[in-house]
Amino acid sequence: MLGYLLLSLRPKLKHLTKIRVAAVDYLNTKPLLYGLKKKAGDLEIDLVETYPAQLAQRLLEGRADLALVPVAVIPELQESHVITRYCIGCDGAVASVCIFSPVPMEKIKRVYLDYQSRTSVLLARILLKEYWHSDAEIIVATGEAYLKEIKGTTAALVIGDRALAERAHAAFIYDLGEAWKTHTGLPFVFAAWVSNRVLSPDFVRRFEAANGIGLLELEQVIKDNPYQLFDLRDYYTQYISYTLDDAKRKGLALFLEKCVHLQVS
Repeated sequence: MLGYLLLSLRPKLKHLTKIRVAAVDYLNTKPLLYGLKKKAGDLEIDLVETYPAQLAQRLLEGRADLALVPVAVIPELQESHVITRYCIGCDGAVASVCIFSPVPMEKIKRVYLDYQSRTSVLLARILLKEYWHSDAEIIVATGEAYLKEIKGTTAALVIGDRALAERAHAAFIYDLGEAWKTHTGLPFVFAAWVSNRVLSPDFVRRFEAANGIGLLELEQVIKDNPYQLFDLRDYYTQYISYTLDDAKRKGLALFLEKCVHLQVS
């Protein structure tokens, strides 16, 4: 009887050991998620897709064990571990994190900031202050309606797939990845795989290998995600940089340092 009970509980116990993984459902994450979805069963993960700010909240509240999280959340975690050699970064223009404006930067009077990612919001604040020396009023958006406010002397920070769409009809586009590279000489990391507890080296190795599958099968990723507003091959190879190398780690460290100074000033 006891043996029967243990056998009947095995699927539930196995489920409880699954690592809860969260990631953003944007075009820029598709190459990394491609392999994870193919290997989810082997990896024994539960994968949830949402937008960046929600990822951070899940990790902070312990509702996820590992997330492709906006890097601004790292200092807020009691325990954090950046794992794998993959990230969402850029080494110059990124195309999908931009301030869109009807007028040149020096004529902008107010800037709405996208509610979906704190990292991009902090990067915009840093660049508006240090790089563009703008004294425009900053308004943090709370929903999608802010996109309709891009008119007159009002600009807006837009990220992700919505930014790629916005490029088609914006008079002035200020790319934050390009501005950061010009300002600091370093690449930028928007999101990295961060866990809030130590994960086994074997899992990390297999998880990293799964991350790399989509980059090796990029043509299939592009085929699976048809998109008419921007050339995805260019996006994945010329704009998004997926390798978390030493230069990006330096850029990440500098960004987090500037965030501290921004918040205390």
